[in-house]
Amino acid sequence: MLKKRLIFTLLYDEGNFMLSRNFRLQKVGDYEWLKTNYDFSKISFEIDELIILDVTRNNRDSNRFCSTLSRLSETCFIPYSVGGGIRTVKDAKKLINAGADKIVLNTSLVKNVELVNELSKLYGEQCLVASVDLKCGIDGKYKVVLESGTEEVDGEAQNVLRQILDLPIGEMMLNSIDKDGTGQGLDMELLTLLPNFVSKPLILTGGVGNASHLAAGFSHEKVDAVNTANLFNFVGDGLRKARLQLISGGHNSPHWDSQLASQLQNCLAT
Repeated sequence: MLKKRLIFTLLYDEGNFMLSRNFRLQKVGDYEWLKTNYDFSKISFEIDELIILDVTRNNRDSNRFCSTLSRLSETCFIPYSVGGGIRTVKDAKKLINAGADKIVLNTSLVKNVELVNELSKLYGEQCLVASVDLKCGIDGKYKVVLESGTEEVDGEAQNVLRQILDLPIGEMMLNSIDKDGTGQGLDMELLTLLPNFVSKPLILTGGVGNASHLAAGFSHEKVDAVNTANLFNFVGDGLRKARLQLISGGHNSPHWDSQLASQLQNCLAT
């Protein structure tokens, strides 16, 4: 059985890292704040992957973003996926050249299928992560939304998800806007929108505030990974404690000897 992954997401906006609640952004701190509170040379052993999303809504500066990616990659020794504002092959290449292992696509999954196909031919399906944002209406029905949650896609969410799953993508991430940043737990109902059998790995995100929420996602047979972007609930050694709780609870999650790994890193550096 494949081990289930714990993923951490950073939201970047014009040089700062952000908290998001129902897609409303709040500034937390810049790169120096992040470096002080999240030592990625150590955190790399407590999470399996990192996602970095440029959520800038005005005056996006891709050069500045790529510079931040390069700085993060100096101490981050795990795979990381990058997304935000990818509208052309040139946009994607720039992120790959800055060190990204995978590209995260959102709006283009519906509005620019040609780009998805072109990127798949260029880098391979395994390099593409389909990030899908969903919102529940007052009628209890879910809708897929684009453009930072401002635009609904016509049609039932189930049908839109099936169309996206048919694209040449490596994995899919489902994000609940209603649960986003609340710390109240994952929206497990999102999984009912999917076909009974999904051949591609599935990441569930939106609402994780503690280890029990991660465990709820890990317990579902359709879920291959759970993601959180909660900067405050997992500050300091929060991610390490969450990983240990998952393992002690019997969940099939990787476990690294971080002290031994750090010693090896120091040896290689000398």
